[in-house]
Amino acid sequence: MSQPALPPESLAFALQRAAQALEAVQNGTALPAALTQATQSAPAGIRPAAQDLAYRAVRRLGSSRALLAILVKPALQARVRDILLCALALLQDPPENAAYTDFTVVDQAVEAVGAQRRTAAAKGLANAVLRRFLRERDALLAEVAQQPEARWNYPAWWIDAVRTAWPESWETLLEAGDTRGPLTLRVNTRRLAVDGMLKLLTEAGMAAEVVGPAALRLAAAVSVERLPGFAEGLVSVQDAGAQLAAPLLGVTDGMRVLDACAAPGGKTGHLLELADIDLLALESDRTRVPRIHENLERLGLTAKVKIGDAGNPDKWWDGEPFDRILADVPCSAAGIVRRHPDIRWLRRAQDIPALVGEQQRILAALWRTLAPGGELLYATCSIFPAENEAQAQWFERACPDAVRLEAPGQLLMTPGGAHDGFFYARFQKR
Repeated sequence: MSQPALPPESLAFALQRAAQALEAVQNGTALPAALTQATQSAPAGIRPAAQDLAYRAVRRLGSSRALLAILVKPALQARVRDILLCALALLQDPPENAAYTDFTVVDQAVEAVGAQRRTAAAKGLANAVLRRFLRERDALLAEVAQQPEARWNYPAWWIDAVRTAWPESWETLLEAGDTRGPLTLRVNTRRLAVDGMLKLLTEAGMAAEVVGPAALRLAAAVSVERLPGFAEGLVSVQDAGAQLAAPLLGVTDGMRVLDACAAPGGKTGHLLELADIDLLALESDRTRVPRIHENLERLGLTAKVKIGDAGNPDKWWDGEPFDRILADVPCSAAGIVRRHPDIRWLRRAQDIPALVGEQQRILAALWRTLAPGGELLYATCSIFPAENEAQAQWFERACPDAVRLEAPGQLLMTPGGAHDGFFYARFQKR
């Protein structure tokens, strides 16, 4: 006998797809790719609901795992486990802020488990687990809050690293990283003043405030398709902290500029909006290069785009020095967990030393392509000092002809803050 099909518009259907994505994340796949895989065969329009559930589940993965370990002793099938993790993430919200009623979550999670042949036998178990959680919610949440991973929803090594790096503000940092980042826009000021964009947003019923020279933060997130002027290139989505990079380079008309590690092209576009420059956008991951082209086409801008390893200029450099280099290097991405909550679960402690080595390799290689008097901006979206201030100090020691210039240094996110975590160090070549 076949199992009944779930209505595509139901919460149960979305829970199934979110659970599939969550399983992939726990096996090492980045959440956006996991969601694409989980929803590619689903009816059109299912992704937003599945995405919302999956992101909630990833943000609450530490506490949900701890709860499930108390509620269920035997090992569960992965799909049953992950449907329950998604449901528990929803049920942890205070009732006044809940996306769904408790009854709806339990009912639809049980339906999701029961609708697949391989998991149907666990339908009664799922019902019992979730109902027990509701009966004992306060006591269970208090119990798991004694465990650091459940209290903060980060792996233990990450919590320790943040506490060591920022002993006076580590709790605030962890809390900030566990909230949703705002939708921030960068206005193409070549084509429209910030006030002009603010007016367009107001007319479209979207409240926003100015949070930087070209930055507007929306009061509520919307899909990019709804943004006035987005398709025409008047505005781009970019964090306020990331918007600092291009102005720090101080580009002027006629300069030869390298944007190393350029994908997806946000900073590439910003540089071209600031001046008429000869720009090379370099990216080592060929699968990400189309995003650069898409962004440039939407903005109506032009740059040379090459596939190449920034740490091996012999393969792509023509020998003509650059006046400015943006070295937005591969990093832990620990500063952008508000927008990418899966990063905390995908990273491992041993990744940091490996990334530090890669950053140094790229910096040393790029430095020889910079013209005397030229400037290099070292940038990461990390909050770990090993990737940031320690690297800037290493570079000063390793390159005697490097003069460190003024730059923001470490930017840390705060709860409700306008920007993510970034680091900037600027150097001039003697």
